[in-house]
Amino acid sequence: MATLTIRQLDERTKTRLRVRAAHHGRSMEEEAREILRLALTVPSPAKGNLAESIRRRFRALGGVELQVPQRDAMREPPRFGE
Repeated sequence: MATLTIRQLDERTKTRLRVRAAHHGRSMEEEAREILRLALTVPSPAKGNLAESIRRRFRALGGVELQVPQRDAMREPPRFGE
């Protein structure tokens, strides 16, 4: 098992941890372990596609129909060394 030392923990946080631990019938150390265990076992939300996120956010405003411009034929590539 690893050991973790937390320095510069403000008194308010320490007091809240002590009260929370007492409420759950645990030591402060065990309460801190449980908090870390719970925080790190919850799966992270999947990162999505940025375009899809934007689309979902603005979906309620309605879509926009854009005209696709006509394309010209491809030009001939340059010929070097001829």
